[in-house]
Amino acid sequence: MKLNLFTVAAFLLLLGSCKTHKPIEIDSDELLANIQILSDDSLEGRAFSTLGNQQAQQIILDEYTALGLEPVLGNNFLHGFSHTFKGKKRQDVFPIKNPKKDFSNVTDTIAKGANVIGMLKGPSDKSIVISAHFDHLGIIDGKIFNGADDNASGTAALFTIIKYFKNNPTKHNLIFAAFDAEEIGSLGADYFLKNYADKSNISLNINMDMIAHSEYDPELFACGLHHYPELRNPLEDVKSDKVLLLFGHDDSKNKEQADWTFSSDHRVFHREKIPFIYFGVPDHKDYHRATDTFETINKDFYIESVKVIIRAIENLDEYLAN
Repeated sequence: MKLNLFTVAAFLLLLGSCKTHKPIEIDSDELLANIQILSDDSLEGRAFSTLGNQQAQQIILDEYTALGLEPVLGNNFLHGFSHTFKGKKRQDVFPIKNPKKDFSNVTDTIAKGANVIGMLKGPSDKSIVISAHFDHLGIIDGKIFNGADDNASGTAALFTIIKYFKNNPTKHNLIFAAFDAEEIGSLGADYFLKNYADKSNISLNINMDMIAHSEYDPELFACGLHHYPELRNPLEDVKSDKVLLLFGHDDSKNKEQADWTFSSDHRVFHREKIPFIYFGVPDHKDYHRATDTFETINKDFYIESVKVIIRAIENLDEYLAN
């Protein structure tokens, strides 16, 4: 069959326009081991301002050090902060009981926490903040709320994503933010942004909160496109045979879906007019219950969700750099 020059040129143009991606390769066993460690009973649910929370901070700090990240604020990965709950007794702020101390006469409660922040440096001054909160609910009525999906899943994913992009450099700086105190108002994320001098250089926040438990169909949502529709194209190119990436949960006028715009730490970035994409799943039967354990997550779904998020980061990095 003879082909004229126009046909050949058109074919080559079409071929060049088709994106081909190499498979995302991660250490799935290590990912599962990390979420199991972070949701272990020994951390007692990682509630803000508790010993178990501090133990989680140390685990994250050790991982960041071993992975060779660079500090972002000052010379350290760990950034402590405190918050005063005016007119509230400790038992009103924290359901966890401490039999060794009597807080009954305390009218203000001062609580301390810390974020763990590190960076992979890119060739640009622009940064993408990849975030996940590590705190959870602690011990309530004698039961440990381990928070495997909420949000050991996002925190463990940070480690895997760091390792991947160490070997696959991006065009942006990647700031990896493990935030504390999301469960009581995103205090950690708020502290970070208030103390980060170059907010104008943050191109995007990618927030992960509950990415390991699909109740029925293997569906992962990317929330935020209603507010930032320009980010749709790079996300539409993310394909998976095992997880369906859906868009939504970001329009308050859509009565068929809950609006997640202010449901997690990405709300702090959105209020500062910094674009966000939030990856998560709808509330499930184990949400904010003692049954949110390593045993009840969907392990295959979790592994594939992390791969989907990595591909999304690659696409968004490329898109925002052009």
